[in-house]
Amino acid sequence: MIRIASSLAAVSQINLKATIEDLEKAGADIIHFDIEDGNFVPVMNLGLRMIRDLRPLTNLPFDVHLMTNNPEWMIPQLKEWGADMVSVHYEACPYPRRILGLIHQLGMIAGLAFNPATPLPPLRQYLPFLSFVLVLTTEPETRMDTYLPSVLDKVAEGKKRRGLEKVKWEVDGGFTAETILDAKRAGADIIVSGRGIFMDNQILLNMKKMKDVLSS
Repeated sequence: MIRIASSLAAVSQINLKATIEDLEKAGADIIHFDIEDGNFVPVMNLGLRMIRDLRPLTNLPFDVHLMTNNPEWMIPQLKEWGADMVSVHYEACPYPRRILGLIHQLGMIAGLAFNPATPLPPLRQYLPFLSFVLVLTTEPETRMDTYLPSVLDKVAEGKKRRGLEKVKWEVDGGFTAETILDAKRAGADIIVSGRGIFMDNQILLNMKKMKDVLSS
């Protein structure tokens, strides 16, 4: 079953408690956090403390995407504050296997994220720590972030690689009811959507449209 992760970076932060309640009613499967450092990407939208503050409000899994250089120091804090899944960027980690191993050792699900222009390297060397791969289908954190459907070829390629049968594939960037079928066809297991869910403040309607497409 394909799961939908709701990205909180796309919604107003004024009343996140009500937002979480609406996402649960709408059938969101995962809450997705993009944590930036202003260096690896030139913005800083969400902070780590939000994870701690929101954790008591829901039992939905928390998926934390670290868009940061030197993310290793954050990993124990994320465990303490209730993260379930943590992905780090291949481009930002000189030693990805070590960081994936730390995430795994602390009992969280470990993932490796890739920007659109980055080709997939050999991934078997990161087993058994690697549980999922996050493929960005827009350039990270640009205001005019163009959806890049050709990047989904990486998912289709990765799904065919021997030895990676247990690795899940997550995609993030530009997914709405009109584009989500592309991700399904490529073989994505988790689809992250931000503006596609919160568009026109119609969370229940937008989520229903996406789930209807996935179930068709």
